[in-house]
Amino acid sequence: MDIVQLDRAAVLESIRVVERAGPGDWDRPTPCDRWTLRLLVEHMGTQHIGFAAAARGEGARPAAWEPRPAGDDPVAWYRGTAHAVLAGFARPDTLGRRFTLPEINAEATFAATTAIGFHFIDYVVHSWDVAAALGVPAALPPAVVEAALPIALRVPGGASREKPGAAFKPALDPGRDARATADALRLVLSALGRSADWRPPQDSDPSDR
Repeated sequence: MDIVQLDRAAVLESIRVVERAGPGDWDRPTPCDRWTLRLLVEHMGTQHIGFAAAARGEGARPAAWEPRPAGDDPVAWYRGTAHAVLAGFARPDTLGRRFTLPEINAEATFAATTAIGFHFIDYVVHSWDVAAALGVPAALPPAVVEAALPIALRVPGGASREKPGAAFKPALDPGRDARATADALRLVLSALGRSADWRPPQDSDPSDR
């Protein structure tokens, strides 16, 4: 799969897991520090809107990246933002564009394949974040997870990962078993500061989702 197809698979999985959320789930904690499920989904949808604008050549507009509330139906809102970015990336002229991504570097532009790669790794990880918050399994295709691993390993470390609200925390040790068995998802998560063993509080039964 090329990067557009890989990204599409990750985003579709994010839609699937967000659709598992019920009315009582939006205040649940997530693996993202200090973000409830609602705040995480609002972040995910806002990023879709920003990247869709960047795919149209409008990424320099500050309004493209302003946080949006998900409203009374976060699932429908999220689904709409996800399909908007998928449509933007699927346009025939998209891969020939340079993307402006001010949240990454306001002084530079990025080749489309690089920019979509940034989006892709976010939604591999955020699909897992949502699934973990809900206590349900993520179902990312193996080819998607394997493609995500080299990208995750290239994400820069340093002090920026230690700031409050950082997208990715400092890398964790995935453990000997993960390295020995080449558990790609666990390796991706640990490279980006997530513990694959994170679990939500036992305040609900995920079996009814």
